[in-house]
Amino acid sequence: MKTGTGKRPRDRHVSKCSALVLTCIMLAPVHCWAQTSGNIGYGQNGGKAKAEQNERNQRTLTPQDLPPTDNSMFVDADVLMNVKADEFVAVFGLAEEGATVEEANQKTDAKVKGFTDALKALHVRESDLFVDFITQPKIYGYEIEENIAREKLTGFELKKNVSVHYTDRDLLDKLVLAAAKAQIYDLIKVDYVVKDINAVQDKLMVEASAVVQQKVARYEKLLGIKVEPPAQVYAERPAIYYPTQLYDSYTAAESESIARPANLQKYTIQQARKGKTFFFNALDGNGFDKVINPVVIEPVVQFTLYLKVKYEVVR
Repeated sequence: MKTGTGKRPRDRHVSKCSALVLTCIMLAPVHCWAQTSGNIGYGQNGGKAKAEQNERNQRTLTPQDLPPTDNSMFVDADVLMNVKADEFVAVFGLAEEGATVEEANQKTDAKVKGFTDALKALHVRESDLFVDFITQPKIYGYEIEENIAREKLTGFELKKNVSVHYTDRDLLDKLVLAAAKAQIYDLIKVDYVVKDINAVQDKLMVEASAVVQQKVARYEKLLGIKVEPPAQVYAERPAIYYPTQLYDSYTAAESESIARPANLQKYTIQQARKGKTFFFNALDGNGFDKVINPVVIEPVVQFTLYLKVKYEVVR
């Protein structure tokens, strides 16, 4: 029996709604409760396309996976299951500068304390908080003396992340407000946690096996063939896609086209700010034999299983 192992991308998730600023305001800001990716969304795009490509790769067999005789056939099943997260971890980032490391650290700790104190009122336990020291780079500037610009050390920057674990999905808005009051404005990401992954994968295996059995019965009836047990598993390839991976973005804006004048170089062009819209772009039913919990109205963790089974055909 040959088995394959699918990629298990790690998690993430958060709310991203923006106003598109053109010459006039085309769209008003919209408050979104469910969708959650975090500012990590600015660093990626095409999440759904990558997930779809990975699923296509899952279904591709190498020459070593092919059946050894002509008297055999493959029957496969591809199942998708949408699962709501049980818990979440929001990660906030902050940075402060100072002439000395001590000064920068004091500024950073003051913001962290203001944030953590506010979280107590939201009934967030101390055990659900963690402050992660990230970096402490030096800051250099230039000192101008006559016609010489000398680079010199001017200070230090201290960066820390604050991770908050919670179970109530709707608590995120309050966490963001508490962070803003402490002058922390960077929500890096929100990780999604499914506690019992084994139970999900067991469910996928049961459903995939049922699909295989249905297909075998269909082939025997329609093609007039007979397969002989026992079946042999040739490929078992699971994969997990977390919400942070599946956020895509677009810019809803159009610009006028103008002819390029000969004296264009004398103009400085100031372009209007055009905001990005982020949205949860999950895998749909395309290419799957069965989708469990198909209606998606909020970001979910998507589990897939590709199962390929070999049967001997009775001549």
